[in-house]
Amino acid sequence: MTYPPKSSSAPPGPGPASGVPTMPAIPPQPGAPAPAGPAAPTRRTAFAEGADRVRAAATTEPGRLRLIGAVLALLVVAFGAVTAWQMTDRAAAADDVLHSSQPLSSDAADIYRSLADANTAASSGFLAGGQETAASRDRYEKDIRTAAAKLVTAAANSEPNSPSAQTISRLNTLLPRYKGLVERARTYNRQGYPVGGAYLRYANNVMQKQMLPAAEDLYKKENQHLRDDYGDATPYPWAAIALGVVALAALAWAQRRNYRHTNRVLNHGLVAATGTATVVLLWLVVGHTVARASLNGSYDHGVRSLNVLHDARIASLKARGNENLSLVARGADTVKVGDQTYDAYYYDFDKDMAVLGKGLAQAEKLADDSSGSKPVVAAEGNMKVWKERHASARTEDENGNYQTALDKVIGAKGATGECFDSVDGNLARALMHEQNEFKQSAGNGLDAMTGLPAGAAVLAVLGAAGAVLGIGRRLSEYR
Repeated sequence: MTYPPKSSSAPPGPGPASGVPTMPAIPPQPGAPAPAGPAAPTRRTAFAEGADRVRAAATTEPGRLRLIGAVLALLVVAFGAVTAWQMTDRAAAADDVLHSSQPLSSDAADIYRSLADANTAASSGFLAGGQETAASRDRYEKDIRTAAAKLVTAAANSEPNSPSAQTISRLNTLLPRYKGLVERARTYNRQGYPVGGAYLRYANNVMQKQMLPAAEDLYKKENQHLRDDYGDATPYPWAAIALGVVALAALAWAQRRNYRHTNRVLNHGLVAATGTATVVLLWLVVGHTVARASLNGSYDHGVRSLNVLHDARIASLKARGNENLSLVARGADTVKVGDQTYDAYYYDFDKDMAVLGKGLAQAEKLADDSSGSKPVVAAEGNMKVWKERHASARTEDENGNYQTALDKVIGAKGATGECFDSVDGNLARALMHEQNEFKQSAGNGLDAMTGLPAGAAVLAVLGAAGAVLGIGRRLSEYR
């Protein structure tokens, strides 16, 4: 029989003392993976947690109703917000058309016309010499004041350092220079010095080569600005219309779903939301269609006619100035076309009269009523008589009968000046009529958009509230 040892020491194991060989210990190696332990829980993002909650809520009818109510309210509010935003932009552009860009375009045309008319009045007064009438002098001074005043208005409404502002600054610099040359020409002419004619021709050269091109450039820039405003005011608000259709479709689906689940035909809140969205959509489509039609009409029957009439009036002014200057220069300035040499001012007169004829024919076609066409037809008759009288005066001038030619141009009766005044007066009446037509049509277009942005925003808020209340009524049945 054996007995366990009474000692508490561990039995001998392998080791040096027991004589059994052992494996050497391996030191820990760098980069070795740590012993695997329990995995740490992964933190979830707030978005993922929210998505899980939405999915969990969507599995119950109350949750689905809350989600439907939120989507409906969001769609109706988005529809109202986009409608208000797009129509605010279009209404602002229509207001600019009526109160800013078109008046500035007319002012630019008036600057051109005033400068050309001042040049014509200066040459007429020079031809009259010491017999210059007070009316002719007053006309010249009035044109200079009008041009200066219009330039001040244009400068106040132009952006600093813009091309238009630079053109206006240039005209403001040239205007006193031109006026000084005209005064010198008058002074020498009254003293009987031939150099007066040279000063007047130099003043005319400054006007024709520098001032009128600058004024024409300003006129073109303002017309482009006007066209840009029309381009901003007339496009359909497709984004708002699309959102309105989507909102109405979603409301119709929600009501159909409500009927299928409850057999109730109407939900007051959803019906109210559908009604407000329908009103906004109809108001948007009808209002903008009416505004667009009125604005397009104001351009086709107002702005286009105004541009043609302005060009025709300017052509008549330039023709009259060249007719006068041909008698001032007395053949001193010539132009060679091909193998033939012409008097420079007579040659330019013929070109200006051709432009005038084409402009009057186009203006007659654009006139949409008798009040607009009558003055244009009268101006055409005046132009024909003017050309006949001018041909007679030119014949006298070419035959050396200078005084007879002068009487036929600036005489008291039966002169070409009467025809020019009639053409200018009839064109002024046609311009006034077309300006009134433009204001009426453009004003109607602006009125059609009045109240639409604010009304759409208010109705959208009411519609969203109706959708939420309608869904809330269904939710109350689960409490």
